Amino acid sequence: MEEEKTLATGQELSGKVALVTGASRGIGSAIAISLARQGALVLVNYNGSRERALEVVAQIEAAGGQGEAVACDVSDFAACRQMVEEIIGKYKHVDILVNNAGVTRDNLVARMSESDYDYVLNTNLKGAFHTIRHLTRYFLKQKKGKIINIASVSGVVGNAGQANYAASKAGLIGLTKSVAKELAERNICVNAVAPGFIETEMTSGMPQRTREAAVSSIPMGRMGSVWDVAELVAFLAGNRSDYITGQVICVDGGLV
Repeated sequence: MEEEKTLATGQELSGKVALVTGASRGIGSAIAISLARQGALVLVNYNGSRERALEVVAQIEAAGGQGEAVACDVSDFAACRQMVEEIIGKYKHVDILVNNAGVTRDNLVARMSESDYDYVLNTNLKGAFHTIRHLTRYFLKQKKGKIINIASVSGVVGNAGQANYAASKAGLIGLTKSVAKELAERNICVNAVAPGFIETEMTSGMPQRTREAAVSSIPMGRMGSVWDVAELVAFLAGNRSDYITGQVICVDGGLV
């Protein structure tokens, strides 16, 4: 992970339990660390490398926070239900849900296979539905909660070669707005964050020409940091955002 910026610290989220999906790397790991720095106990969900998830937990604990690695394939409805039941059984509540887990299988639509389309939609969109679906009953009982879905500017304006990814993120935005209306009466806020080009392992592998073209399209003339996204998520997870719901906030240097 890139060098951290100066991050907000404090105890605004003290006593809160946060579940962050896909938190073993990139934006997800930065979100997990930012929430922990605000006092939350963070459940670092992963589906790939347990080692990387434990590294994130170690960073959280080294900074004086609390974290735990939790394995689950969010595209699996039953597995998500079991994960939620185990978390509730151990911690009694979840206060913050961040749906960050996401995958890509880029290709032009004329060449895209059905399996690649389904794989991306099942993780990026259905995965968010699964966690929301299984946690909603607990949020409703608590009469409070924060749900933050990590979308993308691709879901706002589309992107050539990413029909599956853009569709999944556009769907996530629609899911966000719909669930926000359903849960607002119980003081449950549901928002989406739509990052643009962010410095991650994924973008570091872009061909130089593609990278230069991407940067030239950004009014600020540079890619963003994972911490730019993470700090916004931390704000949306806290009490200062209690009257914000159903929104899509772009973190993109002016791209959209």
